[in-house]
Amino acid sequence: MNLNNEQKNAHVRQRILSALLLMLEDTEIDEISVSELVRRAGVGRASFYRNYTDAKDVLRQEADRLMTEWEKQFEGGSETSFNAVLSSLLDFYRSHRTFYQALYKADLSDIVMYTIVDSFPIGDDKPNEEAYRQSSLAFMIYGWIHEWILRGMQEPGPELIRMIEQSQKNRH
Repeated sequence: MNLNNEQKNAHVRQRILSALLLMLEDTEIDEISVSELVRRAGVGRASFYRNYTDAKDVLRQEADRLMTEWEKQFEGGSETSFNAVLSSLLDFYRSHRTFYQALYKADLSDIVMYTIVDSFPIGDDKPNEEAYRQSSLAFMIYGWIHEWILRGMQEPGPELIRMIEQSQKNRH
């Protein structure tokens, strides 16, 4: 099989990610050495450091890659309501549950938080009111997703949204 450099690098990155996720099943992230990780992945240290700074960076980059993948998938859709966006995101997370649950098991939920918050265009150029609204929305979504992942991601997106809407109605 002849692979170009980009394909080879993608293959190396996937091997590293797969090995790291397996190691996280019984080893804490801070106890995973790069030497052991590359040995298990069957790649060289240079290949690791060409792509990452440390083991947590592997997970951060994968979370960013997945968020970008979801954004590209969602851009193609015609429905842009808040519920449609949230449902799509939840279903995407659920389809990658092994990765997201591994982050939580490794006590790295902050990676999920940053990928969600960073996807909201807050920026210094926004008026305060808009920035506060965007920030509260980002953290509200993170809060829902955080609790949902902790509880095992049982409900599909539309069901979780129905539950959230019902709880809002019950408050009023």
